[in-house]
Parts: sequence; C-alpha cells; structure tokens
Amino acid sequence: MAVPATTARYHLPDFTRHLRLNLAIAQMLKGAPEWFREGTQIASVYGCFPPAMWNGGRPMGGVHCDETFIDKVLHAFNDQGIPLRFTFTNPMIREEHLSDPFCNRLMKMADNGLNEVIVFSEVLEQYIRANYPNYKITSSTCKRLTDPEAIIAELNKDYHVVVLDYDVNNKWEILDRLPHPEKIEVLASSPCFPNCQRRSKEYETCGLQQIYYNEHLKKFPNTPFRMSDYSEVTMADFECPAMHRTVFDIVKLPHHISPELIYGEYLPRGINQFKLSGRGGSKLALIELYSYYLFRPEMRDKARFMLLHNLDRMGDIRIDTRV
Repeated sequence: MAVPATTARYHLPDFTRHLRLNLAIAQMLKGAPEWFREGTQIASVYGCFPPAMWNGGRPMGGVHCDETFIDKVLHAFNDQGIPLRFTFTNPMIREEHLSDPFCNRLMKMADNGLNEVIVFSEVLEQYIRANYPNYKITSSTCKRLTDPEAIIAELNKDYHVVVLDYDVNNKWEILDRLPHPEKIEVLASSPCFPNCQRRSKEYETCGLQQIYYNEHLKKFPNTPFRMSDYSEVTMADFECPAMHRTVFDIVKLPHHISPELIYGEYLPRGINQFKLSGRGGSKLALIELYSYYLFRPEMRDKARFMLLHNLDRMGDIRIDTRV
C-alpha cells in the first residue's frame, strides 16, 4: 500500500518568459505561507533559455541569452533551493546535434547537483548521462505513454521522475497499478483535447522548428526566420482552440486534476508531483491558474491582488486580449 504524501510539489512554467511571476510566487510562499494551500512546495521551474536547440514541447525563438542573464536566473532560483528543469525534450535530436555549443554551455553553467533535465530523445538522454551525471533526469510526458505496461517499465528505469501522459489522469484502475508513486508526476492542467491524435506530430514539428531556427541563426543572423522555408509542415498547421484555454475552460475536461482531487485522491496514493502547463500562455491566465491551484480558497482574492500588485510594481503585467 502506498504511503500517503503530505506535500504537493508543483512544477511551474517558465523561468525566462515568466521569470518575475515565478520569482514573485516563490517570495510569497516564503514570506506568507499561510496564503497557500497546505503542504504547497515549488519543486522546480521548467523551461529553457533561448534559442536552445535541444528544447522541445514548445518552439522557442529569440537570440542567444548572454551568460550574465543565465547566471542571474540560476542564482535567483537556486539560491532559494528551487531547481531549474531544462525542457530538453526535442524528439528530433540526433547524434549530430549533441555538440551544440549553446546547450552544452547551459549544462556546464547549471551543473551544480540541484538542477534537472527533462528528456525524450534516447540519444540525447545517453549523452547527458555520460557527460553530465550530476543532473536528475525526468522522462517527458511528450513520450505519450498510455499503455500501463509501458508506464510501469518506464517507472522501473533510472529516472528521477516520470511525467505521465494527461490521458492517464484520473484513471484510478491504471494509477493504482503503478509502482514508485513517489516518481510519478502528472500534468494537472493540460488544456489539450482528450486523446488528441496529432499531439505527437506536433511535438515533432516543434522539434524540427527549433533545430531549423538554430541553424538559420548561424547562417543568416540578420534575416527573419520562416519555418515554411524549411518544411512543408509548420506550427500554424497545429493551431487549435485548446491553445487558448484558460483555467475556466480546462476544469471541464475529463483529464483535469482539481485541487480537491490532488488532496483527496493523489496525495493519499503517494503521488505528489504536479506539473502546471502555461509556457506559451499569457501572464494573466497563468496568474489565475496559480490562484486556483496554489492559494487557499479563502485567501485567493487577497493573494491574487498582492501578486498583481507586486508584478505591477515590476512593470511586468501586459493585457492579453484573448483572455
């Protein structure tokens, strides 16, 4: 029988685009823990520094981050004991991409035993294990493992954490069969359609776009990048309503994991790792998502106001008309 968990460990998006928001949340949790649900912890902040070729899940543009900025972000979170978790989940990485100087530089700068990586490509995973053994390695939800036997096999491998596919959420007949509940992470707030048939293809296209973008920067640094110059399939082909869903929409989905389910079903089963999506979402939508999951219901309005107030003082609030 699983040992019940007493903490809810959240993995938050993203340490570049949502840098100030996540720092503000971390500071609030430290300074006013009574505003947060019982046992709330920040397990990591995930994402990547642009334009890392190994990045996956969502394409990331932008010129190369300078080392001063990278070092400041590392210290901002690591000094609070919060790992950065690199989304090195590009499924299209091959042997020739392993020597990418920017990605290897990131790995060296963050190689302190605290930071982590999420992987998909087997060749990249083996490269990281061989060259950067201090990193904790997470198996990505992008693998889309839904067969119970395949999930069991993955959990029995040498992974720090295995992120389940969202289509397994709330399927207790599967979850109750899985070993190592302490290694299980669930994608609690996925906005995607159940049983999406093009999700794997989308990940592949994201990966190709990241590779093509990096190659373009090296060859044509002063010319705008267009995916259509490199591939007949672009991210525009994957535009769908799910990309703009907020917390008010995702609560209606069958794979949605509510705070009530976290405390009533998941923690008693020993599952206490919860990934919140939102790398590509608006800041206001992410604030509402954090308010829903992290703050105590009776403190939500005050905590949300203080969070917005702090971000406003930082000049870090923009209005997204889609929300």
